[in-house]
Amino acid sequence: MRRALATSVAAVVLVQSAVTAHAEPERPIVWAACQDNPEGECGTLNVPLDWNKPNGRRIDIAIARHAATDPARRVGVLMVDPGGPGGSAAEFALSGLFSPEVRARFDIVGIDSRGTGNSLALRCADLMDGQPSTYPQDEAGFAALLTHNKNVLEKCRARSGPIFDHADSAAIARDMDAARRALGERKISYFGLSYGTVFGQMYAERFGGKVRAMVLDSVVDHSVDARRFVGDRAAAADDSFREFANWCQSSTDCVLHGQDVRAAWEAALVRADGEPGGRQGLIDSTYFALRGPDWLWAADLIAGRTLRTQAFEPNYESVRLATVCQDFSLRVRNFRDYERLRAEELRRSPIMRGNLLGHDETAACIGVPGPPASPPHRLDIGDAPKIMVLSAKHDPTTPYEWAVNIQRQAPRNTALLTYEGWGHIAYPRSACTRANVDAYLLDLTTPAVSCPAVP
Repeated sequence: MRRALATSVAAVVLVQSAVTAHAEPERPIVWAACQDNPEGECGTLNVPLDWNKPNGRRIDIAIARHAATDPARRVGVLMVDPGGPGGSAAEFALSGLFSPEVRARFDIVGIDSRGTGNSLALRCADLMDGQPSTYPQDEAGFAALLTHNKNVLEKCRARSGPIFDHADSAAIARDMDAARRALGERKISYFGLSYGTVFGQMYAERFGGKVRAMVLDSVVDHSVDARRFVGDRAAAADDSFREFANWCQSSTDCVLHGQDVRAAWEAALVRADGEPGGRQGLIDSTYFALRGPDWLWAADLIAGRTLRTQAFEPNYESVRLATVCQDFSLRVRNFRDYERLRAEELRRSPIMRGNLLGHDETAACIGVPGPPASPPHRLDIGDAPKIMVLSAKHDPTTPYEWAVNIQRQAPRNTALLTYEGWGHIAYPRSACTRANVDAYLLDLTTPAVSCPAVP
């Protein structure tokens, strides 16, 4: 009995020590003027590399803030993240996206998430040169992609160091709370775009009582499996194409006006087979045009008037290996698994033949070993206040279906504002979306149900 009692006491002490290690105040941030933006203050946040070993090795995370311009009316801290993953939240905090009233009443703070910006950025894009097709047609093609990916993973991990294995969204959420403590704030407000919404969801789950307000704009549903990860996005790409085709039918500004847009698209795909970039290059460029949306560019692409292309953020291809592949169960074990996912893409997207983002992220994770560090699961934010979920009805990148599903998972803790228009990222689309987000952030006003589309 004495041994059992001693064991129990030791366990309690161990738990209390762990809690203390996580809850003790962080080292204060030493602020200095940002070199490239005199309006901002920059510093570093010192955190454990591995949050499961709080007394182990520590790393510095870059942080920046734009101090409230009206300190007398200051509400608190608004932590922000632009998504990607790969975008610099420190730079985003100093951007001009937010309204003068939000900038007046909040310290807007951005933390470069692990592996991005000035937080031990992963730089492995050059290792991906010579990549085989991410659309393998047979066992040999899949084997070549698998071998290439494993080689990239090995070299990227060696180049990047231990941060490569500690950049999942759960670790980033804990960095966010370390920042809250270092700033001396009892609660924070949060504004996340696109993949930044995954960090927000993880924070609301683990630290819901520390949330004052949270906006999740163009939400990534962290509950989806691989089939829905690619399938929902594929369907969203086709939905955006149909919206574009409807515009072409009604607008003389479209060079395809008066034509059968779907037939023109199919003809363009055949034509592209003999051009630089090929068919997939045309599909990828059209995806970016729909994401904008830039329907004039989409029409010019289909009409053969331009070959203009676009790419994701430079850091994105590297960071997704350490973050997306550890946040979602994208473990395609063999060619048969790949064929099933590809069939689902084509079933749900007969026009666009899938979705560039969903397909490429899944293909990038082929060869990643073990289960994800922060696996997908049903949203559990019972301790959080009412969170605002914002989404465009026709977004090819983060499907509207995902925003609806987030609200379905947490109906008591979420309020969905639908922008009835197009494109990725809804907040800056209209006076209505801006006004509703600002009112919620400033006064915790429950948002409207929808905002009309702006043509």
